[in-house]
Amino acid sequence: MRIVSAHVGTIPISSSMRNAYIDFSKMDCTILALVSDVVVDGRPLVGYGFNSNGRYNATAILSERMLPRLRNAAAEELLDANGDLSPAKAWDVMMRNEKPGGHGERSVAVGVVDMALHDLAAKAAGVPLYRWISDHYGDGAPDEDVFVYAAGGYYAPGKTLEDLRDEMRGFLDAGYEIVKMKIGGADLAEDLRRIEAVIDVLDGDGSRLMVDVNGKFDLRTALEYGRAIDRYGLFWYEEVGDPLDYALNATLSENYRNPIATGENLFSLQDARNLVRYGGMRPDRDFIQVDPALSYGLTEYRRILDMLALHGWSSRRCIPHGGHQFSLHIAAALKLGGNESYPGEFQPTGGFTDDAVVTRGRVAPGDLPGIGLEGKAEFYKVLRDLHG
Repeated sequence: MRIVSAHVGTIPISSSMRNAYIDFSKMDCTILALVSDVVVDGRPLVGYGFNSNGRYNATAILSERMLPRLRNAAAEELLDANGDLSPAKAWDVMMRNEKPGGHGERSVAVGVVDMALHDLAAKAAGVPLYRWISDHYGDGAPDEDVFVYAAGGYYAPGKTLEDLRDEMRGFLDAGYEIVKMKIGGADLAEDLRRIEAVIDVLDGDGSRLMVDVNGKFDLRTALEYGRAIDRYGLFWYEEVGDPLDYALNATLSENYRNPIATGENLFSLQDARNLVRYGGMRPDRDFIQVDPALSYGLTEYRRILDMLALHGWSSRRCIPHGGHQFSLHIAAALKLGGNESYPGEFQPTGGFTDDAVVTRGRVAPGDLPGIGLEGKAEFYKVLRDLHG
C-alpha cells in the first residue's frame, strides 16, 4: 500500500456552552483524509482522522511537519514485514527530528494522522477497527460492546435547574445509566444545588453521577469541594486541579476517599508516568482518562497502557476522554473500562455512528470497516469534501 495524497482542513465544532475554565465559542478541529493506491469497488481506500474536542486545531503542525515527513519517506519505511501499512512505523517517521518534551499541540497533530492510518489499515483488511486492533495489539477477543456515560451538565446562558434535570432525563431516556456534569463554574452553594438536582433525577443514587472541574481548582478549593461532595458517594471527582499539578492531586487523594479521575490533558507516556508516580492515583478506585486522539494516537496510547500495567493498573481503570468513534473502538479492542459520550455535542465529529444504540449504558462499535466514520452521515459529507 502507498499513500498517494493527503488532504487536511479545519472545521468548527463550536458551542455557546462553557465549563469552569473555558467556553466553546471558538472551538475548532483538524480533519484529515489519507488517500491510498488500494482500490476497492472502483474507489480508493481513504483513511480519516480528526482531533478530539477541548483542543484547538493542529493543522499547521500537521501540514508543515508531519505530512511532509510521510510524503518524503520511502515506501518500505511505512510498511510491516508483510507489506501492509504499519501505523507504528509511520509514527516513527513523523517523529523524526522532534526533541523530547514539547507535547500538547504536536501530540494532537500526530494523533490525527495516527487515527487516519489506523482507519486505513483496518479498511485494507476489510474489518472494523476494534477487531484489527485486537488481532494486532490485543488478545484477539475484543469486547463486543462498551460502557459509555453521557457527559453534559455544562453552564449555558439562562440554563435553569429544571433545564439541567431535563437534560439528564434525556440522557437516561437515550439508554445511558451514568451521567456527568460540570462544576466549578459557580460558587459551592450553587454547584451543590445543581448536583442535588441531578441526583434527584438519578433516583437519589449519587454513584451514578460524575462531576468534572476541568482543572480549575487550587488545593484549598479542591479540598473544600471534596469535603462537601463526599457524602454523595459520586462515581468520580474529575480533573480537580491543573493536570500537571501532581502534588495537588496527591494531596486530594489523601483526603478524598471516593474515586478521582484525571488525565485527559496529559498527552504523552512521560506525563502519564509522572501522574502515576507522583499524583497519588489509586489503582483500586481511580480512573485514567488519557485521550488517544490527543496524545500521539493509538501508537503512544498502547505504550501508556503497558506502563500502567507495570504500575499495577488494570486497563479497566482507563476510560478515555473525547466521546468519539475512535476511542470506542480502542476501548472494545483493548478492554478498557469504557468510553465517554457527548450526546449531540461537538458535531459533526463527536459521537458514534448514526445507527448506534445505547442499551443499559453500553454501545457496540459497529461492523463498518475501519473506524466507521462513513456511518456518520453529516461528518462523512465534510470528510468527502476534503478529497472530492
